[in-house]
Amino acid sequence: MKKKLKIGMMITGHYTIPSPKDIIYAPMLIAKAVAEGLTEKGHKVYFFAPKGSKLKVTKIITGNLKPLHGISGKKDLKILSGKYVGPVERSKIYTLWDEYFVSLMYKTAIKEKFDILHVHPADRALPLAMAVQKIPVVYTLHDPIYPWRAEVFKIFSSRNQYFVSISNAQRKPAPKLNYAATIYNGIDLKLFPFSKKAKDHLLFLGRLLPQKGPDVAIQAAIKAKEKLLIAGTPTSGQYWNTKIKPYLGKNIKYIGNIPYEKTYKYYGQAKALLCPIQWEEPFGLTFTEGMACGTPVITFKRGSAPEVIKNKKTGFVVDPFLKNGKVNLKGFVEAIKQVDKIKRQDCRKWVEERFSLEKMVEDYEKVFFEIVSKTK
Repeated sequence: MKKKLKIGMMITGHYTIPSPKDIIYAPMLIAKAVAEGLTEKGHKVYFFAPKGSKLKVTKIITGNLKPLHGISGKKDLKILSGKYVGPVERSKIYTLWDEYFVSLMYKTAIKEKFDILHVHPADRALPLAMAVQKIPVVYTLHDPIYPWRAEVFKIFSSRNQYFVSISNAQRKPAPKLNYAATIYNGIDLKLFPFSKKAKDHLLFLGRLLPQKGPDVAIQAAIKAKEKLLIAGTPTSGQYWNTKIKPYLGKNIKYIGNIPYEKTYKYYGQAKALLCPIQWEEPFGLTFTEGMACGTPVITFKRGSAPEVIKNKKTGFVVDPFLKNGKVNLKGFVEAIKQVDKIKRQDCRKWVEERFSLEKMVEDYEKVFFEIVSKTK
């Protein structure tokens, strides 16, 4: 039997954990699940988070620090505004708030002899990790590895620092980082019950931003002569006013921003989830959430999509571009027309086997043990 580990973890000082109900922050959902899952397995998990945080872990260490944001930004700390606070200063405050927890975590780790640290905001933890090399640290990479980030990781590299990618596709811009593993994000299957039968509409659920492609979903639904429900924010700005709002009507309806704990109702009722991504998606929790409810996912072949969705079995992964370089709207429409060929039970089973919370926690535990054994 392997010994139990003492683990230090953190994600951010900007919000409490869990975050306010109106804030859906995917990395925080993952951080919470890993922390509580490892605690349930008997490990001692010390989580560094601002006052008001609540987790089922060994201990929450706040350092008496308040979160920068409350619900909908209505309870922002005064430090974020004022005569001498502009965009540059706000950015510095965000960084320093997280760096406070990073430094507190290292101070505690040395005193309490932690076995390993698990950090989510990698950018803000790199300098101390390089300076204090006797403690192994694992970073979960939630964002794309843009060129600037790849260069920074290279500058601050040291043997005690390890990276966990959330898809193999995410590694492509920086294939030589010190990766410990690819661990897919897991979801709580109890929150996403299987729905055997759908209604007669399609669904887009996510941020209403160009990279998520809600405008493409609208055009595809119109051409396929299907009803579409749209959920998400923001509902202002040029993109909303020109690409989404003008098409709303009887068949294309905006239903608001759905609370996370109620999204399963909308996933389960949809006959397909449209995710016409316009960027290299590192993972895509909506993919797995939709499939868990039995809903096939239609998306473009970009980023993690081919890994997360089994083409023609749990949805369709469509080539993103035509030969002329334009968005392959035709291919997307054709996929919509074939969605009845997908068995909803296959979608659920796929997620149960590959993307459960239990599997994710087991994978992190395995990686942590491997790293600690190499360190000592």
